[in-house]
Amino acid sequence: MNSELVQKHFVVDDEMIEDGDIQSVITPLWWSVSTYDGETEMYDALEQFTEPQKYVWAVQWYYSEVENGGHEQFFMNYAGIVWEIALEGLRIMHCDIMTEILEEAIQRIGGYPSFDREQRWRQMQRHNVDFDDLDREFYDYDRRLEESIADYIRAHREAFHFDGDVMVPEDMAMQEDDLFIPGFSGFSGGMYSDRRSMPADYNDYDE
Repeated sequence: MNSELVQKHFVVDDEMIEDGDIQSVITPLWWSVSTYDGETEMYDALEQFTEPQKYVWAVQWYYSEVENGGHEQFFMNYAGIVWEIALEGLRIMHCDIMTEILEEAIQRIGGYPSFDREQRWRQMQRHNVDFDDLDREFYDYDRRLEESIADYIRAHREAFHFDGDVMVPEDMAMQEDDLFIPGFSGFSGGMYSDRRSMPADYNDYDE
């Protein structure tokens, strides 16, 4: 997918937060922070956002990847670069079971997955990892994670308020009410059931 990027104004307010549309709340990061360009570029892009925004963004990536293809997909794809922020986010949100699941997955790769995708592949091959049991446990508790994220955002709503411009593909900017690309796995149900997309990686997404 290729499209020239243009500015589009976007607002995250209390009404959106109360509606529980988490994907919309995190839209400013979704269009601004890429997981494809390496650790330095990712952290530089995150500097403009609050800590709570960063945590929800990373946990959302973790959730969507595992929901779609398990922990193996999460660590094999570019999104695996967010594992450290996602882990901290789960701890901050007091998602104890999910924290333990991700901690165990990390240990099975050697305790500190590389931020480089190919290096993570090598780590997984070297440790001959099997995440099947962790995936099953994850799916048993995924609805609780949805509730925890929603509660966390409402409790820290000021950190999620946004009123500014984001860079989006030109064809998306033509739409009046949506900044999402069809096809993103997103959250599986409830307030996350729209299955939307990951904007900052729009031109490169191939997984």
